[in-house]
Amino acid sequence: MIAVLAAFSLVAVAPGPANLAVSVVAMSHGIGPALRMAAGLALGLAVWGVIACLGFGALLAGSEVALTALRLLGGAYLCWLASRSARAALGPRAVAAAPSPVRPFRTGLLLNLSNPKAVFAWLAALSMGLGPEAGPGFVTLATAFCAVIGLCNYLGWALLLSRGPVRRAYARAAVWIDGVVAALFAAAGLGLIRQGLLR
Repeated sequence: MIAVLAAFSLVAVAPGPANLAVSVVAMSHGIGPALRMAAGLALGLAVWGVIACLGFGALLAGSEVALTALRLLGGAYLCWLASRSARAALGPRAVAAAPSPVRPFRTGLLLNLSNPKAVFAWLAALSMGLGPEAGPGFVTLATAFCAVIGLCNYLGWALLLSRGPVRRAYARAAVWIDGVVAALFAAAGLGLIRQGLLR
């Protein structure tokens, strides 16, 4: 169990689109939207955990058609997020409109549901502790603990980066930060699309 939780913790805190997205929302819109996005990200991650726990993750990982479709979908969604960040960077900075209450949750949910790397993260983490003696109870418990780790990770970024000093620093450099975020989302999205098209 320790091996599973340690492996998943490393994957959860590693830089990636999900952590980047909740960080930007926390800095630009504050704690409420960031917490809603964290909940959406955590739910999307947990869905993949349940899929992996039930054994369907390995089937998906072995299906070129399903993985290609997921890569193309995930890549397109990341490119769409990149365009939103680019518009934020290039648009007027007068007043940052607060997102609708549902949008951050939905964005987080779709971001992790369309992320094929989440499947492999779950499979890698769960396989760390799965020996022949590991029964369904162990796998279920490990999945639940890992889902809580994912939630705590997203909540941690939301709480840390929505604080006043961080938000004021973001406001001073918002154009540059949003531009870099747009470039990172675009690079990740185009990378996924390229992987999907080359398969």
